[in-house]
Amino acid sequence: MGTPRIRCSWAESDPLLRTYHDEEWGVPERDSRALWEQLMLEGFQAGLAWIVVLRKRDAFRAAFKQFDPAKVARFGEKEILKLLEDPGIIRSRAKIEATISGARILLDMKNSGLEFADWAWSFVDGRPVLSAGPVPASTPLSEKISKDLKKRGFKFVGPTIVYAWMQAAGIVNDHAEDCFRRGVCGRKARRPS
Repeated sequence: MGTPRIRCSWAESDPLLRTYHDEEWGVPERDSRALWEQLMLEGFQAGLAWIVVLRKRDAFRAAFKQFDPAKVARFGEKEILKLLEDPGIIRSRAKIEATISGARILLDMKNSGLEFADWAWSFVDGRPVLSAGPVPASTPLSEKISKDLKKRGFKFVGPTIVYAWMQAAGIVNDHAEDCFRRGVCGRKARRPS
């Protein structure tokens, strides 16, 4: 039967969390659109458990046109009202509006020659940070990234949300030291300076 896999403890409570942990969480993401989607979903998660967002992720993707920023940027009041009626997503006007404005900011960044992925990875010189010790809620780096995002106009991007996004996107590898995914996601990682 083999040795059971050891994974991060947070992923053991639900099959959906296990799959997310085993296949996605902490894998370095280099695609601008996917990184933006992750950040927007982390914003929707604010005040809730991640499993709530994960269970609604397919509905979010359908509602937000697969998180195509060019399409989302064109959303207006009619689309907002429709989203507020959609039981498949988290129906928060502020979070919906933050996602729409986030799409516009992302496009502005791209139009000025700055890819979101290049911007995100510039904070760690392109290589994931391999953490050690207890997992914090935020770090000086997540505070720095949060400030930059807020300066650009993004909403729901406080240091704790940003740190959760950094973990999900593999910018920081916070897999537990004995987790079977730590090594896989840790290739090309560096220790924090």
